[in-house]
Amino acid sequence: MARKVKIPNHIQKKLESLDSKRKRNLKSKRKYFLIVCEGTKTEPNYFESLKKDLPKGVLTSCRIDIEGTGRNTMSLVEESIKIKERLEDQTSLSIDKIWVIFDRDSFEPEHFNQAINFCKTMSPEIGCAWTNEAFELWYLLHFHFYNTAISRDMYQKLIEGNLKPILGYQYEYQKNSIEMYKILKENGNIELAIKYATKLETEFMGRTDYANHNPCTKVHHLVAELFGLEKILKEESQD
Repeated sequence: MARKVKIPNHIQKKLESLDSKRKRNLKSKRKYFLIVCEGTKTEPNYFESLKKDLPKGVLTSCRIDIEGTGRNTMSLVEESIKIKERLEDQTSLSIDKIWVIFDRDSFEPEHFNQAINFCKTMSPEIGCAWTNEAFELWYLLHFHFYNTAISRDMYQKLIEGNLKPILGYQYEYQKNSIEMYKILKENGNIELAIKYATKLETEFMGRTDYANHNPCTKVHHLVAELFGLEKILKEESQD
């Protein structure tokens, strides 16, 4: 049996607060989430696998669409709005929440910061699961706490360093693997990853120079929201 993910109290409270505000409008319809990724393989593959691991009650009560675009920063956010409009037109359904996933990489600091700030000013707010520098930081946090800047060329070496003692020294990290969610679930600790991501977040509390938050990730907020849907749906059914 898959173990339940423990969500930190401050994220759970925020999640419950946000969803309580939407309850009146969502009670009579199936919830619809749109996750739009910068990458076309790595992030979509991870979240497609995570989606399949959600409780059946969530999957029957929620529609979760995941799209990889190959776009980044502001162009990704703008594309997510276009995708939302296209899907709503095609399905005649209203999308309740958009999440965008993108990395700092080597993009200009002002472009990275602008995309995050734009998401915050949207109504309703666009969820922004950004990582500085790369999505693979989320993988690493399943094993250890990292609070020193990590360059892109170090991620593969560090991931392999954590997994080779478990999977064998022939293991090589494949960036676009469809197996990473399963590998991390079986050999890492997602609850630890949420804890460590939260700890990193607090180290930059109050700072809005997001391009300088290295290492840092907001992926845990999206993961927590997806795993928290079961509780939210049960509460709504009792109202």
